[in-house]
Parts: sequence; structure tokens; C-alpha cells
Amino acid sequence: MVPRIRVLVVDDQYLIRAGLAGLLRAAPNTVVVGEAADGEEALALAARLHPDVVLMDIRMPGTDGIAATRRLLDQADEPAPRVLVLTTFDLDEYVYGALRAGAAGFLLKDSGPERLLTAVAAVANGDHLFAPTVTRRLVEAYTPATGRKGAAAQDSTGEQLSELTGREREVLELTGRGLSNQQMAERLFISDATVKTHLNRAMAKLGLSSRAQAVVLAYETGLVSPGT
Repeated sequence: MVPRIRVLVVDDQYLIRAGLAGLLRAAPNTVVVGEAADGEEALALAARLHPDVVLMDIRMPGTDGIAATRRLLDQADEPAPRVLVLTTFDLDEYVYGALRAGAAGFLLKDSGPERLLTAVAAVANGDHLFAPTVTRRLVEAYTPATGRKGAAAQDSTGEQLSELTGREREVLELTGRGLSNQQMAERLFISDATVKTHLNRAMAKLGLSSRAQAVVLAYETGLVSPGT
């Protein structure tokens, strides 16, 4: 029997939240374990219900989806829930914030039912719904507007970056440039598995939980510059 995916739906708009929950409840391998109207309620329910996936609205009053995602992932026991953020726009500073917070993917609110179910299943299985090129586009769009943050990030992570081996640093840079594991393997003349090992070790040293966070950090530390 295929395990059912436990989902917590978070959205401050009742009709949207009810619609999302209804679609998920109709899916054969998905169960909605709870619904929350804001970030604080989401944090409380996640701690009690231990969902596999949190479908998180970003723009909410009070504790928004970005802050809730960051706190949820910091506080959760392993395995932490996978957060799939909802956004109205595909290029949105809120999505950039979600990338930095460690979300596993983002989904447009105008996506169809099939896309929603596919996305939930994908992140539940450990995938990330960030195409490298889309992630890079988001980071390039918003890194210039956060120059001071970037400088602070560079100072705070400089010592950690210095702990990376030359190959780990190289793989992190290429990840920031949007290359896939296969593309990096071809460029560096190593196997896909070796690329994955180097990237995983770099992320562990830097305290990163997702490939998207690795891309953001590569830009904010100056390892990769916008437009290069």
C-alpha cells in the first residue's frame, strides 16, 4: 500500500484554503491533516500534526509565509516537513525570501489541480520544484536590492566558505550559475555521483538544507555575480 502524503494547508483566504484542501482530499494518496489561516496557527499545527508537506501561502497578515517557513524548518524534528510555497507571481521578492528560508519549491496560485497534486507528490518524495534557471532569475532580480544583506552574508559565511575544499567551492559556484549535476560533471570531468557528494558536503558545512539556498548563498557571498 502506498503511504498517504500528509498535508497541512496554510492560506489566510478561506475560499482558497478550502478549495486547495478539497482538491487534496479528493486525491487517492493524499490526506489533509489540518488547515491554518496564518503563520502562527501553521506553526502550532505543524508541531502537533507532523505533516509531510506544508502548502504555505506567502502573503498573510501577522506571521507571513516566509517567517513561518523559516521558523518551522528551524524548530521541526527530523524529518522536517517539506514546504511548498504558494505565490501569485512567478517572479516575486517573496519567493526569493522563501528560497532563503529553505522552502522545497513554489507553486503559482493559478496552477491547475493536476499541477498541484504533482507538486505536492514531488516535494514529498524529496524533489525540489525550482528549475535552476528560474532560481537564478529570481536571485539575480533581487540580489542587487539586498546589497547590504549580501555584504552581511559574505562576512558571516566567509569563514565557512574558507572551510570548503577547492572542488566543493567550484561545485557551489557552478550550482549558483544554474548548472545541473550532469552539466557540472561534464565540465569538471567527474561523475554525477561525485558532483552530488561535493555539493552535499558543501551544503552540510554551510548549514544549507536545499539547493535553492545554495544558489542564494553563492550570489550573496559574491561567489557568483549577477549576469555572469
